[in-house]
Amino acid sequence: MTTIKTYINEWQQALQNEINHLKKFGGSRYVVTNGRLLSNEGPYSYYFDTAISLRIPVSSSIKLEWGTMKTSGKVLSSEGSGVILSLEHSFGDLIPDAFLVHDPWELLEQLIERLDDIKKSKQKRVRVKRLMDPSMEAKHPVQKIKSNIHELVLRSKYNPVTYVWGPPGTGKTYTLARTAANKYFQQKKVLILSHSNQAVDVLINEVTHFIKKKKRFREGDVLRYGGNSGEELLVHSDITTGQLIEKQDPLLANDRDRLVEERRHLKQDLARSFSKRDSDHLLEIETKIARVLEKVRKKEVQLVKEAFIVGTTLAKAASDSAVYETEYDIVILDEASMAYVPQAAYAASLGRRVIICGDFKQLPPIASSRDLLAAKWLKEDVFHRAGVVEWLNEGKLHPQLFLLKEQRRMHPEISAFTNRYIYHSLVGDHESVSKSRNQIVSRAPFAGRAAVLLDTSFTGYHCLSDKLTNSRFNLWQLLFSFQLIHEAYLGGAKSIGYVTPYRSQASLMELLLEEIYANERLEADVIAATVHRFQGSERDVMVFDSVDSGPQERAGMLLTGKDSERLINVAITRTKGKFLHVSNRNFIQTHFYQGKTLRQLVDYQIRHNQKVTTEQIGSWIVNQHPKLRWMHALKLEAIFRDINAAKASIMISLPNGIKLPKEWKKQLLNRAKHVKLSVISNEDSGQASESCPFPFVIIDEKVLWLGLPHEGNRGVRPPYVAARLSSSKVCEYLVRQL
Repeated sequence: MTTIKTYINEWQQALQNEINHLKKFGGSRYVVTNGRLLSNEGPYSYYFDTAISLRIPVSSSIKLEWGTMKTSGKVLSSEGSGVILSLEHSFGDLIPDAFLVHDPWELLEQLIERLDDIKKSKQKRVRVKRLMDPSMEAKHPVQKIKSNIHELVLRSKYNPVTYVWGPPGTGKTYTLARTAANKYFQQKKVLILSHSNQAVDVLINEVTHFIKKKKRFREGDVLRYGGNSGEELLVHSDITTGQLIEKQDPLLANDRDRLVEERRHLKQDLARSFSKRDSDHLLEIETKIARVLEKVRKKEVQLVKEAFIVGTTLAKAASDSAVYETEYDIVILDEASMAYVPQAAYAASLGRRVIICGDFKQLPPIASSRDLLAAKWLKEDVFHRAGVVEWLNEGKLHPQLFLLKEQRRMHPEISAFTNRYIYHSLVGDHESVSKSRNQIVSRAPFAGRAAVLLDTSFTGYHCLSDKLTNSRFNLWQLLFSFQLIHEAYLGGAKSIGYVTPYRSQASLMELLLEEIYANERLEADVIAATVHRFQGSERDVMVFDSVDSGPQERAGMLLTGKDSERLINVAITRTKGKFLHVSNRNFIQTHFYQGKTLRQLVDYQIRHNQKVTTEQIGSWIVNQHPKLRWMHALKLEAIFRDINAAKASIMISLPNGIKLPKEWKKQLLNRAKHVKLSVISNEDSGQASESCPFPFVIIDEKVLWLGLPHEGNRGVRPPYVAARLSSSKVCEYLVRQL
């Protein structure tokens, strides 16, 4: 049996190894420009302009790199488009441009310190032991249970540790919020924690809403501590520290706001024309702000002590004595599957009872170090490390695991796959979910169908690896996916998500959406991202683009590795009404083992007649965007018009086996004399490898024809389809890759 002190020592070492890795290899890098020396007595203060607001916390440790020179320092101020740094070494009066490197390893250092506190306290060690070695006997009275909420209230009253498994759409927030409110009605002190500000906002908002609905809300009892008060809290601004201080001490709040505004104006002046007088004034204001913030801080500490329900992030809880020096009756850790095990243990040490809630079938925590201890404790969740998941692998639920087993988010045609293959038939659909999603299902594209596999097999070899990042991208599937987004948007979808495992593909879609919809004010909320950004959210329509296809010779690790099931699960379960899966079925059935989740998904969709092939393209593309046109590849009038209208350049890619027909040669010979022609081909060079495996034409670096010239293109079967895209950004990206 591992002792708690052994656990803690291993956690501290794992965290230290992660810190060392981040210091050596990691760090978010920001470009800072026009550095001006403000104070030349060490430490040296510099003012820099920034392209965006950096929002790095004051007093954070940073590094500054200018050419070969490097120095450490701290952030004195970071608001708006300017930052003031205190540096250990001087680089002279002016620094034209430099890199500011910041990584929040201080947060991990603070967590190491909090783990030291646990070592010194027998009570805290007992709490952590219960978390890591949960009792095999549940003590709550099972016969009294009336509902899910009642069961969680009883479990958390009679058992020191309760694990809650909340698969997507099963009412996790609803259940946790009402449990927290129940404890509050009994005058218990509750601490709500999560790794992200958004998750804290959502849960604390739901708690407040319920307490107000019951007409039992008292100002100051519920507190959202820290964070930037996102949209969730606009409805309940009376629970933020900022609003409460404004009511209780308006003069202090006015002082703070006035000084912050004065600083903003000064920074604008400095950005326009730098003067020593302004810079001295700015340093003076920073000193005054620091004094005011110290008074604000004292008020905040008092508010935390007096509140009955406090919601904050794990990072804030580990770094702020106002949180960790207070004793709580119950701690609720939400999204626990994305928290490090040491963070979950620390959360458990803060209260007499703890509820650990999450879904271990979704994304695990993220750490950078390849060290064995980091892999053990920072890359897997507490459900696995405490042995709770082991029971499930043997077909049983751990006595301390409470499963929420009825989903209300996805249309049954979408949830059928995840319910069976991911959750092993432990989760079912609530009776209401079919009717509630029918309106979304009835809309374009594919009206009346909730789940569709758009099969791109035999359309060519389009999947390449980005030369800089090695991340894969696939222009053909990108354009199909954009068309689906466009059809869904015009069909009335209020929220659309485009999700892909590969960062390069997600970035390309962001570029494309930004450029194509540049002059339109979108009525819908459209997000393109990798899977991590979508965890915890939901969308009317989700487009999942798996990217992988020929000429790649093996499947990508993101889709076959140990976390691939979780990644695909998140991609599917964000969906409310329409799941559109863009995949190359032939590649997946050839390169993926049958036990892999993506292969299971494709096979399932084919068995259930959810497949649509390129042959049916004319039936679902209804709304062609002016900047993206689809047409038959044998109709050449439009491409020849573009060639004749070229003003500066024409680039043509001819993969192995493709030769230009006479009519193409004739058109190209008749181009204007000043128009430069580039042909990417290995036909005459004698090279064994090819430059690009698919045909395309780029005209004037702003119009891309994909799928032309099509003559003899490998891996392509009729119907022959071509796409014309007006996008200088996508053209530039493709040229850069070649």
